[in-house]
Amino acid sequence: MPELPEVETIRRTLLPLVAGKTIEEVRVFWPNIIRHPQDPAAFAARLAGQTVRGIDRRGKFLKFLLDRDMLISHLRMEGRYAVAQSDEPLEPHTHIVFRFTDGSELRYRDVRKFGTMHVYAKEEADCRPPLAQLGPEPLSPAFSPAVLAAKAAKTKRTVKALLLDQTVVAGFGNIYVDEALFRAGILPGRPAASLTDEELARLHEEMVATIGEAVMKGGSTVRTYVNTQGEAGMFQHHLFVYGRKGEPCKRCGTPIEKMVVAGRGTHYCPRCQR
Repeated sequence: MPELPEVETIRRTLLPLVAGKTIEEVRVFWPNIIRHPQDPAAFAARLAGQTVRGIDRRGKFLKFLLDRDMLISHLRMEGRYAVAQSDEPLEPHTHIVFRFTDGSELRYRDVRKFGTMHVYAKEEADCRPPLAQLGPEPLSPAFSPAVLAAKAAKTKRTVKALLLDQTVVAGFGNIYVDEALFRAGILPGRPAASLTDEELARLHEEMVATIGEAVMKGGSTVRTYVNTQGEAGMFQHHLFVYGRKGEPCKRCGTPIEKMVVAGRGTHYCPRCQR
């Protein structure tokens, strides 16, 4: 699943391709993607005639800012956007097509069909699901060591489960949680409440640094992720543990191990993360 760095990269590469374009019609080929309004015909009619004024991001969600409404898109596992001309053939697994008045189209493809789309009035979108439940952005002042410590103190969960919780901090997923925990020297399966103030401060620092560096490098291509222009991310070349089971730790040489924590495959160094 694309995490914050990948979604931010998609936002940046997609924005100049669609900004200022007016939606002429919307075609929906897989209705289950549309969550609000649930009627695909109402969804299409509501968007027709509106112009794309910008694209923001919240956690792992894209926010298309239109004249009156906001289109909230979650890519989930395999969602992907591309811009094409209307006379170009549709690629397989294309489920939503936004046709613009200039003859170009924004096409949403999703092999697994797990993606979702919501449309709300702009003034209420951040207060409605799915955005309303999200925690602070990791690169914002609202996410501080004190905020992380308060969340850790109130849970019986492992530290990895805590960081995967989007209501605690928005945008982290399996890749960057594993990487931040390695860089902080903390075992993923450790109870979050057992972390000291010093460890929590170090973890917060490494979470911010990891996400910031990944954004600068365009995210991580570990499976199928590419940006809107079909380009792979580069941060996968800088991963310490994720996807490196059996390979030597870049810091100490100990083979990277993998276990299941919080229901997710989890990579760690048994020496650096005691």
